[in-house]
Amino acid sequence: MNEARTGTGSRSAYRSALVLTRSRFVRAFPSASEIVFGTPVWGLAMVVSAWFALVLRESALTFHLVELLVMYGIGGMLAWPLAVFLARFATLGRPGETRFAAYLLCLSLGTIAFTALLFALDYRVFYARWHAHTGTRTWFYQFGFTSLVAFYQFLVLGVRLYLPFGGAVLVAASLWLARSEGRQQR
Repeated sequence: MNEARTGTGSRSAYRSALVLTRSRFVRAFPSASEIVFGTPVWGLAMVVSAWFALVLRESALTFHLVELLVMYGIGGMLAWPLAVFLARFATLGRPGETRFAAYLLCLSLGTIAFTALLFALDYRVFYARWHAHTGTRTWFYQFGFTSLVAFYQFLVLGVRLYLPFGGAVLVAASLWLARSEGRQQR
């Protein structure tokens, strides 16, 4: 008889944990206004950051300036919703300092990762003519190493275009998102 109660108790504990996780998952979603307004603003901020860094380095007259700025903008736009969701999911009910750190981490890593992914895809398109036929073992090696080289080159050369303006925007956006616990407790 006690075994049946124990099994029932563990099932109800599992169900309540599942409901709590679902509730946390749903509450972590960014609001429509955060997505509609935040996504293009973050993408535009990354474009301005890259352009400003190029102007400071006297490299604004690069051959592919428009394509470069578009990649930075799209990378920022792709990163915003996922980064906001992940940071909010990790910090619901936590103090403001924890939320700030989570937004800072998720926005910076997400923006860098998505932009690096776009650069890796661009490398793949460029080097595809010299790669083996799609689906072969050699092609997988070539695809993997081309992507790794693109990520590495972006980390070495591309991340510095986020500084100094992008760092300031990152801190401001993280402070803005972390400032109110009430906004996260919808």
